[in-house]
Amino acid sequence: MGLRSKLGLIFVLVSSLAILVLCVAVYTQAQSARLDRTRSFADERIQAAAQSYERTEIPVFGARLDDPELPPQLRAAVLDGKRATFKTASPDARMWAAVSVKDGQILSIQQEYDANDPSMNALRRALILGGIGTVALVALGSVIAAGSLSRRIVAVAGTARRIASGDLDASAAAAAGKGKDEVQALATALDTMASSLRGQLEAERRFTADVAHDLRTPVTGLLTAAELLPPGRPSELVRDRAKVLRRLVEDLLEIARFDSGVEQVDLEHVGIGAFVGSAVGRLRMQQSLAPDSVVVHRIGREETISTDSRRIERILANLIVNGLRHGRPPIEVTVQGRTIEVVDHGTGYPEELIAEGPRRFRSGMAERGVGHGLGLTIAAGHAKVLGAELTFGTAPGGGACARLVLPNRPDTEP
Repeated sequence: MGLRSKLGLIFVLVSSLAILVLCVAVYTQAQSARLDRTRSFADERIQAAAQSYERTEIPVFGARLDDPELPPQLRAAVLDGKRATFKTASPDARMWAAVSVKDGQILSIQQEYDANDPSMNALRRALILGGIGTVALVALGSVIAAGSLSRRIVAVAGTARRIASGDLDASAAAAAGKGKDEVQALATALDTMASSLRGQLEAERRFTADVAHDLRTPVTGLLTAAELLPPGRPSELVRDRAKVLRRLVEDLLEIARFDSGVEQVDLEHVGIGAFVGSAVGRLRMQQSLAPDSVVVHRIGREETISTDSRRIERILANLIVNGLRHGRPPIEVTVQGRTIEVVDHGTGYPEELIAEGPRRFRSGMAERGVGHGLGLTIAAGHAKVLGAELTFGTAPGGGACARLVLPNRPDTEP
């Protein structure tokens, strides 16, 4: 049950209870007033009958002396010297009035007391119909009010999801609408949090870009100087570390470009299956890989789409290298339509990476090796620029599985 339904139900229940109590109180008060009027009328008649009897000794208004049907409670009250009235219980309800006259006799009168009085029946119907109508109006009003509140909360929740997906310029206060209630306070707090997060991310982006830019020149000089060292094992180690450092700087610069949002796609028509096969072949040559270390499977017919082939090749290279480095060969690359899967036979991706996606400088579990955690981050960045969906999971037979689903652009060839 949603918030709107809960609030509407609460409003209806509370209003129904209040209206029920009010109707019962009104009806009870009307019954009490009717009984009081009947008692007063009977008391006036018995007084007039007693005064007439004192003068003429003739009972009037249907009065009787020492009526054997006189209720015992009323007889006892009159014998105590009181003038009293008494209503008998239903179904044959009657209103009695009695008083003591000369010679110790009791003069009494009686009249019918109809419980189904037309006026009370009309009042009861009016209260029932009015109560139902009021509950219906309250229900309608509560649904409208709760719906407005629910829509504002849903709008704020949608803005929070947009912020979580990276749209830090989204405004929750604008989504919450005008007002100074708790929803607006929540939206303002969410905007404050997003603003603070935006500042921290911007500072991180500037730091990454500045560090990478400042390191590029000295690292290039270091690599050039390392090439001039005399042959030998120490020189090879220095050149190897210098190359690793240069790749790290280049990765940081690439991530900085993703953060700045300046990356654009260079579209061309590409046959996905054939292109993946050739890209894997080029990677084997560059990395000096064995032919059976990376296996390509093509399922279904060849599909040609409009995409950026350079970015797809970069994504594939990062996924395959990550599998070779942290998993176990062979790396299986499967192409089916617009979907490309890269599966290794290692221990699989960490649960945190599967749930939250890759993060820079987080390489995952120790059993999957060490690294800077930038390869998958760069792959995810290229996928975002392409408008593709890159997800990480576990292969059915075990091992890590990365799935890239390319977008179906309007200009895709049949």
